Amino acid sequence: MTRAHQGNLAADVLDRMSAHAGAPDDRELCPVRDVLDRVGQKWTILVMVALHAGPRRFSALHRAVADISKRMLTRTLRDLERDGLILRTVYPTKPPAVDYTLTPLGRSSLEAMATLIGWAEGHHDEIRQARRAFDAALSQETRP
Repeated sequence: MTRAHQGNLAADVLDRMSAHAGAPDDRELCPVRDVLDRVGQKWTILVMVALHAGPRRFSALHRAVADISKRMLTRTLRDLERDGLILRTVYPTKPPAVDYTLTPLGRSSLEAMATLIGWAEGHHDEIRQARRAFDAALSQETRP
């Protein structure tokens, strides 16, 4: 894909998004918002990246995603399962063993996420520098 085509693709995506901008506050009428609401949640990408290598049990996911509470991991896994991005499998053992894996739909989303992750890595220093400059300017404004 050439840069010119990528630019046209981005413009096309932005045009489609702006077509939904005036839609009522109903996520079902705006597919972009409906999907990005999930993907944009704090833990979603981290959990899905942790599942990239293959199935994991809850405790392994909890260790892999630093700082997530068990309650939030449970909620994130349920949301991802509801959206068809992961599959929860319960094995009939005592106690029951449960693992989580990406579905084909979830796996297909990783390419787009990888692009976003790469962008974040590539621009992290710039963003941190902009934050420092903003915070410094803000602190100068609030000084008496």
